[in-house]
Amino acid sequence: MNEENKMWQCQISSCGYIYNPDKGCKKSKIPKDVPFEDLPDTWRCPLCGAGKKMFKPV
Repeated sequence: MNEENKMWQCQISSCGYIYNPDKGCKKSKIPKDVPFEDLPDTWRCPLCGAGKKMFKPV
C-alpha cells in the first residue's frame, strides 16, 4: 500500500472503524481509491458519526 492509500482508524473507543482507500465507503458513497485526506471535511464515520479529526493513520 503506498503512502497515499494508507488506512485510517476511528479513535472512538467503542468504534474502531478503519477507512481503507482501496475499498472506499459504500455507506457514504465514497468510491475506491479516494485518499482519506481528500474526503470532504463534512465526512463522518459511517459507524459512530465521528468527524475526520477523530481518525489516525494505521
